[in-house]
Order: sequence, then C-alpha cells, then structure tokens
Amino acid sequence: MSEPGTILDLRDVHRTHGADAAAVHALRGVSLTVRAGELVAVMGPSGSGKSTLLALAGGLDSPTAGDVRVEGQSLTALDRRGLAQLRRRRIGYIFQNLNLLGSLSAVENVALPLELDGTGVRRARKLALAALAEVGLPGLGDRFPDQLSGGQQQRVAIARALVGERRLVLADEPTGALDSQTGEAVLHLLRRRVDAGAAGLLVTHEARHAGWADRVVFLRDGVLVDSTAPLGSVEQLLTGSGR
Repeated sequence: MSEPGTILDLRDVHRTHGADAAAVHALRGVSLTVRAGELVAVMGPSGSGKSTLLALAGGLDSPTAGDVRVEGQSLTALDRRGLAQLRRRRIGYIFQNLNLLGSLSAVENVALPLELDGTGVRRARKLALAALAEVGLPGLGDRFPDQLSGGQQQRVAIARALVGERRLVLADEPTGALDSQTGEAVLHLLRRRVDAGAAGLLVTHEARHAGWADRVVFLRDGVLVDSTAPLGSVEQLLTGSGR
C-alpha cells in the first residue's frame, strides 16, 4: 500500500532494453514518490533516463523489474484495457511534440479523451471549452492546430492534459519550443493544477523551470543520484564535477 496522499509511487524500478551484451539499462533501481499537491522536477543529462521515467510513470511503458503505482493501483497488475482506462481518467500528459491531431479542432482535441472514456459529446465539449478557457484560449475552440501559434497549440495540449479529474500530470519538456514568456505561462498553469490537489512530474533541462517545483530529483545513467540538492547545485550534478 502507498502512503495516504501519495499519487505516484515508483518502487525499485528498473528498465532494460535489449539483452546480454546489447542490454541498455535505462533505469536502475529508481524509487520515487509524488504526493498530491506536489510538483517534482526531473533533471539530468541527455540519456540519463528522464523520458523513460516519465513513460513508466504514465503507463506508456512497463518496468523490467519493480513496481509503479498510481493512487495505489499497480500498473503492472492491469490488463491493456484497464491501463488505457486509468490513463484516460487519472493521468494527463503534456508532450514536447504536443501530439495534437491536425484533423480535429482545438475543442475536439481536448474533448477526445473524455469521449473515448464514454462521456457524451455535448458534455465533453462543454468540459473541453471550460478547459480551453482555463488556459487562456476562450473563443478559439473551433480553430485547427495549423491555425494556432506554437504557444496556443501548447495551451491546447495542456488543456487536454488537464481536462476532467486528472490526478497525475506528466510534462516532458513542455516549454521546449516556446518563448520565455509563453513558457512561464505554461508552468504557471501546471503549478496551479498541482496546487489544486494534483501531483505533477516535470522533466526539464532548465534550472529556472525546475524552480517552479517543490522538489528536484537528478538522474544520471539511470540512477537517482540526488533528490534534495538546491538548484544552485544543478551544474555540478549534471556534469558530475565535484563528485
């Protein structure tokens, strides 16, 4: 059982790709908990296991060993249908490449996970329009992705991740393609949802973005090397100097 208030719980998680001499150990015994109302930033050099950690947390990949739990539910214990249902209802993803469907309008993109979960079209649209308004896009629901700026597209992706009662929000470099002002607005939206009771996991390479988090964890070579250091230690931890 996870402790009360824990939304995400990774227990001694390993992820290995390939076998024998060709094996690549993406994660090596990572344990991490994220509680309701907590935003945790994940930092580390390229290839350190950050994206793998996020994929495992959201049930997009399965651990080679160890356990991943969301609100006490072991993801490895779920069949494909149960896992898909949990992802639609409890987990919101903000991808760096957005993953918006170009053939759907903004409101249709946001409403899609609700409709897939059985919500009626009218109610799904109402909730999607409210989510778009929350991210600062009132009146733009009928526009298609190619009719929106990069920053507006990112806000649509965030609205899709936050619509409904998502308890875990996973963000993979969500400000990577945005200007600094729009990036700050994106982080503010993520922070606001976490302050309202969700748990957030943010992968970022920028210390100023990690500054929005309650806690920062550092990965190197698939190992959690530090989870308490102040942001002033970022450069040392990422480069390995002084260790």
